Amino acid sequence: MREIPSIEQLRQRPAVRALEETFGRTAVVDTLRAAADALRRRTAAGEPPPADAGAHLEAEIPGRLATLWSPSLQPVINATGVVLHTNLGRAPLAAAALARISTLGGYSNLEYDLGTGGRGRRDTHAEGLICRLTGAEAAVVVNNNAAATLIALAAVAAGREVIISRGELVEIGGAFRVPDVMSQSGAILREVGTTNRTRTADYAAAISDRTGAILRVHPSNFRVEGFTARPALGELVALAHRFGLPLLDDIGSGWPGPVPPPAFLRDEPTPAQSIAAGADLVFFSGDKLLGGPQAGLIAGTATLVTQVRHHPLMRAVRVDKMTYAALEATLQEFAAGRAATTVPVARMLAMTVEQVRGRAAELADSLRGDLAADLIDGMSTVGGGSAPGSQLPTCLLALTHQTLEAAGLEARLRASTPPVIARIADDRVVLDLRTVPPEEDGILLEALNAIT
Repeated sequence: MREIPSIEQLRQRPAVRALEETFGRTAVVDTLRAAADALRRRTAAGEPPPADAGAHLEAEIPGRLATLWSPSLQPVINATGVVLHTNLGRAPLAAAALARISTLGGYSNLEYDLGTGGRGRRDTHAEGLICRLTGAEAAVVVNNNAAATLIALAAVAAGREVIISRGELVEIGGAFRVPDVMSQSGAILREVGTTNRTRTADYAAAISDRTGAILRVHPSNFRVEGFTARPALGELVALAHRFGLPLLDDIGSGWPGPVPPPAFLRDEPTPAQSIAAGADLVFFSGDKLLGGPQAGLIAGTATLVTQVRHHPLMRAVRVDKMTYAALEATLQEFAAGRAATTVPVARMLAMTVEQVRGRAAELADSLRGDLAADLIDGMSTVGGGSAPGSQLPTCLLALTHQTLEAAGLEARLRASTPPVIARIADDRVVLDLRTVPPEEDGILLEALNAIT
C-alpha cells in the first residue's frame, strides 16, 4: 500500500497537470482518489500490485476521465431504414436549420421589438411562415404536439365537454393517451360512436349546452380497416359551426406543403387542407414529416390563436430561440419549394430504390477484412408515429462476419465511433442506406472496415 503515491504527488506529474488543464482540478483529484482506492481494494483482495503504482494510476485516469466527461447525447449513424426513428431523435435537421442555429449563439431579438425598441413577444416568431404555408389567419408554436392539444383544449374548452370519436382516442409513444391529455386540460371527454364506425349524426346527438368544442384526431400511428366509417372533415366543420362551436383538428404529423408529398403520403392530411376545410384550429408536429425540431404548431383563426397565446400554460410550453431558429429555417425550405432536396426527411422519403442500391453497391465493393455483404430487397418505414403501414421499397446491405454471429456483429457496430445502429433480419445484420445521409457513407465505411 505504501507504494501508492499520494494524490499531491500524482498531481505533480506532467501528464496529470495536462489533464487538470482540460478537465479541471476537482475532477482530476476525485478521479485520482477513486482510482487509488480501487487499486488498494484490489491489492487487499490479493491481486498482485503493479510494478509502478504511480505509473499505473497515471495511465488509468485518462480513460476514467474520458468516460466521466463523455456526453450522454451523441451522434449516431441510423442505418435502420426507419426515417423518423423516435429513439434516435426523429428528424435530422436540414443544413439551413443548423446554420440558422449557429447564428443565434449570442443575443437575439427573442422578446425585443426592433421597431419600437421595447419589449416584444416571443410567441409571434415563425407565425408568418406558418400562415403562408397553411393559409391560417394566425399561428403559435409550443414544445410538441401533445402540448399543442393540451393548451388549445385548455384555452378553448376548459370545464366544458369536448366531443371526440371513440375510434380516435389514441395512445401515442410513451403511453401518453388523448383522454389523459384532455383530462389535464380541464376539458370533459365526451365519447361518441364506436371503435370502427362514427357518423356525423353521433356528434350531433351529443351536442348540448355543455359542449365546448368538437375534436378530430388523425390516427397517425395505426389504421382501422374493414367495416369502418368516419365523417369527412368538412361535414364536422359544418356541424360545429351550425351550433357555434369550434372544430379542432389534430393531424399529428401532417405534411406541410406546398412541396408535393411522395405518392405514399397522398392520404396524409395537411394543415393547409384542414384550414381550407374550415377547421378553427389545427395542430401538427415540427419534428415529423415537417423534418424540423421538436415543436407543436397551432394554426387557425386569429381569435382562437390569441386565446391560446394568452393562456397561463403558454409559459410552460413555449419554445426557446434555438427551436424558433431551426423551425423558421425548415419552414423557409418548404415555402421556397426546395425541401425535397434540402430537408433530410423529405429527401429520404423521396429517394428511389435505385439510388439506395447504387450507394449500397459502392459500399459493399469497398468492404475489407472479415466482413462480406450481399444486396437484398427490403422495406424502409416512415416511423415516428407517421403514415402507419406505409413502406418504401429499398435495398439492404446484408452483412456477415467470418467469426461473429449477427448479435455480436450488431453489438460491435453499436460500440463503434460513431455508433452504427442497424437491425437484424433472418440472422444477418442489415443496413438501409436510405436513412444514412450520403455525406456519412465514408464514415460508415470506416466503421465497418474497423471491425475485426
